Amino acid sequence: MYIKDFLNQFKEYRIRLFVDMDGVIADYDVGKPSEYDQKRPLFDSIKKLEEVSMMDNIEMYILSVSRMHEGIKQKNDWINKYVPFIKEENRIIIAREDNNFEHSKELKEKFISNLHRDESMIVIIDDDPEVIKNLQNKLGL
Repeated sequence: MYIKDFLNQFKEYRIRLFVDMDGVIADYDVGKPSEYDQKRPLFDSIKKLEEVSMMDNIEMYILSVSRMHEGIKQKNDWINKYVPFIKEENRIIIAREDNNFEHSKELKEKFISNLHRDESMIVIIDDDPEVIKNLQNKLGL
């Protein structure tokens, strides 16, 4: 099912949509991990997310993890080039280096669990099943 069709079922709710980068909007199999500017954009996914971002009830975020701190700037530069419709203030890129090299699933779980919870729905798009399982098990998402 196309994400827009899925989200249309919840038009009456405010939705905070968190989108991973690697494997979702950027091909992490291209280029070296330390050279994010070489990552190939997944244009089909980006186009669909751009359509979703125009929905009135959607607030879209990037929720990504970088191994090293300098990767944050590289990922933001990549977003500026290929996904500029996501506001800078809605880009959450967490450096593992700054967090005792914890696994992505723990870092994302900590971020989501510390969000100010309101009546909005939280939807996560991530290609790592461990991230999704962890969020479901720990936070009931």
